[in-house]
Amino acid sequence: MLGVRRGWQALRRCSSLPRAVRLRVREALAARQPVGEVKVQGWIRSVRSQKEVLFLHINDGSSLESLQVVADPSLEDRDLTFGSAVEVRGKLVKSPHKMQNMELKAETIRVVGPCDTWLFPLKMKERHPLEYVRQFPHLRCRNNTLGSLLRIRSEATAAIHSFFQDNGYVHIHTPIITSNDCEGAGELFQIEMSHETRESAKKTHFFNVPAFLTVSGQLHLEVMAGAFTHVFTFGPTFRAENSQSRRHLAEFYMVEAELSFTESLQDIMQVMEDLFKTATSTVLSKCPHDVELFHKHIAPAQKVGTNAEEQICDWGCDLQTEHEKYLVKHCGDVPVFVINYPYDLKPFYMRDNEDGPQHTVAAVDLLVPGVGELCGGSLREERLPFLESRLQRLGLADAYQWYLDLRKFGSVPHGGFGMGFERYLQYILGVDNIKDVIPFPRFSHSCLL
Repeated sequence: MLGVRRGWQALRRCSSLPRAVRLRVREALAARQPVGEVKVQGWIRSVRSQKEVLFLHINDGSSLESLQVVADPSLEDRDLTFGSAVEVRGKLVKSPHKMQNMELKAETIRVVGPCDTWLFPLKMKERHPLEYVRQFPHLRCRNNTLGSLLRIRSEATAAIHSFFQDNGYVHIHTPIITSNDCEGAGELFQIEMSHETRESAKKTHFFNVPAFLTVSGQLHLEVMAGAFTHVFTFGPTFRAENSQSRRHLAEFYMVEAELSFTESLQDIMQVMEDLFKTATSTVLSKCPHDVELFHKHIAPAQKVGTNAEEQICDWGCDLQTEHEKYLVKHCGDVPVFVINYPYDLKPFYMRDNEDGPQHTVAAVDLLVPGVGELCGGSLREERLPFLESRLQRLGLADAYQWYLDLRKFGSVPHGGFGMGFERYLQYILGVDNIKDVIPFPRFSHSCLL
């Protein structure tokens, strides 16, 4: 019994000892007062050893700026190298240097995971080109530029969700697997079973019908817009375009919204504009240093040439990238809305304007400098006779009987739009290649990891 009592007393003494406060780098940098007994974990970004002091800079992804660690040379270890993962315990103190607010005076440094700097493809204090780090999708997030991009991407995602929720939209999880082709372009990835499974199933469709990866959540949103006046979705979409251009990905993210009881294309355009302005304002206020890195070091280096002035587009022909760039430049290098496209160029669901010989639909694209089309939307054809007639001419009436049903049971005027999330990031950051604004780019002949 005496031994148990002594053990309990010892345990109480241990539990009363001060525990190190775990801080993220961002929290440590933002501290206003010194803090005793803290613990910071992260990866070494630089090492500088002097006769009387050892300097480390560590980063944990929470901030572009790294935290300076000041240590006694006796704590130096051969594994304290660029890229190594460490845990540092010590005291957070005011820094004597003007460029930083706080620094960590280390008492112990533990190497959690060493890094062989000779083999590690990212090098200390080197500004690697985006094309170079794109070769290492499993490591490029440790690069400053991609770290900033991912923080911006996270904040932009949250800002978009907040915009829609603050404006009364219901978030809908639209399916990734679908039997519909929303765009009618035929550039879909078809889903098939593995060879062994397909043989055992005697070549039947898993879903009894051909199934594809979605190119858009719009048609499913239209279903939901029959019960909720404002809906949106934000998720991955897929296009089987055999292109390796700087503008195309096989997998990318789309923000899409549908509004019921609207008969005006202006309503759709206003939501596009408000979404863009609100999300961008949030990103600029929450990630000023990350955005500055792109505007200072990435955007000025991009050289995008165009012969847009020489391009001629006849009525009835679709706008190409060069035409879009010319329109933007002609209007003063500002975002531009283009409305009322030729009827024959657009999908069956867009509303017929019934406007005589030119024959247009109530469609709108938002064009922006350097990128071209950012958003595309339209009023949807809510009139059953018009929709039936067009689907029959296209030979799609049977496949889209469910879509016709939406017009038979409580149909209302409605419209919506989609915004390419990666193109949005390209535009606000000045990034030339869309492959550099997504964590794991998938495109023709490339699916690394």
